[in-house]
Amino acid sequence: MTTVIEPAESIRSLDADSVYENRTENEDDRVALAGNVEDVEGEATHVLQEDTIWAKMDIIVLPVTAMMFFLSSLDRSNIGNARVAGFQDQLGITDEQFSFALTITIIPYTLINFPTNALQKLIGPRLLLPSMVVLWGTVCAFQGLVRDYPGLLACRFFLGLFEGGLLPGIVLYLSSFYPKRKLQLRIALLFSATSLASAFSGLLAAAIVKMDGVGGKPGWAWLFILEGAFTVLFGLVAFSLLPNSPTEALLFSAAEKRAVARALHEDGIVLVNEQDKDYTWSEFWRAFVQPHVVLIALSGFFNGATVSGLAYFLPSIVAGLGYSGTEAQLMSVPPFAVTAVLSVLSSFLADRYARRGLTIIFFATITAIGFSVFLGKKHLPTGSFATLTRYGSLFLLVPGSFCIAPPLGAWMSNNTAPTLRRATALALLSAMSNVGSLVSAWLFGAFSRPPRYAGVGAVLLAFQVGILACATGNVVWLRTENGRREKLRGEVGAEGQGGVPRNESIWYTYVL
Repeated sequence: MTTVIEPAESIRSLDADSVYENRTENEDDRVALAGNVEDVEGEATHVLQEDTIWAKMDIIVLPVTAMMFFLSSLDRSNIGNARVAGFQDQLGITDEQFSFALTITIIPYTLINFPTNALQKLIGPRLLLPSMVVLWGTVCAFQGLVRDYPGLLACRFFLGLFEGGLLPGIVLYLSSFYPKRKLQLRIALLFSATSLASAFSGLLAAAIVKMDGVGGKPGWAWLFILEGAFTVLFGLVAFSLLPNSPTEALLFSAAEKRAVARALHEDGIVLVNEQDKDYTWSEFWRAFVQPHVVLIALSGFFNGATVSGLAYFLPSIVAGLGYSGTEAQLMSVPPFAVTAVLSVLSSFLADRYARRGLTIIFFATITAIGFSVFLGKKHLPTGSFATLTRYGSLFLLVPGSFCIAPPLGAWMSNNTAPTLRRATALALLSAMSNVGSLVSAWLFGAFSRPPRYAGVGAVLLAFQVGILACATGNVVWLRTENGRREKLRGEVGAEGQGGVPRNESIWYTYVL
């Protein structure tokens, strides 16, 4: 199905202080969502408020995608809660074997990103994304039936295979529904689902493991079975809830659909159901040699190692501070609850002022301080003060590291075009984050021992320095490029503009 775009009679920017100067293929294809928008077909004037339109969009896509990502995070990391509940001891596996089980998950999780993003353009997100949910939910439930290590490895492999493409797929999906200045807040709401999942998993695990012995199964088995079964049910419902594109959303009137389509074209966004002549292999490979793509992807590796390690091992870290059992599960909740709130607030400000890099630099600094505090208490005598100080440091390093992910995704999406290059860059970011997850699985699980995890703490502290270097370097490079392009635009004039721009075009302004 091809969407027909009517020419707009008037042109205004979505944001008065917008920094974006991207052009669509037809310079008349513009929309004025700020203030009032007139129906351009000569029908009775229909007033469309910008806030109303994007609020409707949020209602249509955010609950479904956020719940998908919530369940993804819950089902992938609940093995950490199961470990505290006796899963590892009852299966009789070593720390090295546990780390290898996590590795088996991450390998297909990483490799599947590129083909699933390409497949999403071909078959549509409405079919692909819910199918992934149903498949990994089934595998998650089967983990509750395993009785030996080979069975666990098989489940973890297929869990990674079916779940791996979800994050880059959802970010790519949202990037075709929202203008650039509105994207990071929505990604933050998505990632807040991860924080809530990490917090909720502790509460849920504390309740479910009390079913120990029911049906002859241990409590950790019910943890996998019940969470996986709910995921399957939600995936089946999602087939009827998720639109392929904004122009297929049921809550929008025809005039609203046209207004949204024009707003997205204003930002050079090609909708899912439209033909994209730039969807070629050359655009796929070109993503890998863009300086800003490489720097953001490298930051994704550093951040992925930190976030994944905390998601999997925070219950074990808390247990190493002297808490045990249900108490350890519950004490892992507050840092993630703080993260959810801070992520949304910071992303609102980042969207308002279009500052992705500064947001990353700020939170990398906070995370580095948190790791420094956690590691720096080694000279204190063991006791309540040292324990509380280390626990308090989690309120710096957990929110700090988790709040870096939304601006990374938005920064990558905002600064890559056309569509296939953006899809490839987002898949690369996710893949590099997953490689970081693989590293952290071994750093925490086999090479650095509780209760202090001193070795991995030092490595992750160094990773925060790496994020700071990459983000700072990227801001400098993008600012330099924008200055160079502004000068060239002044020399060329308006004659050279036209077409959906690639991000190396002088008409494309990078987001800092």
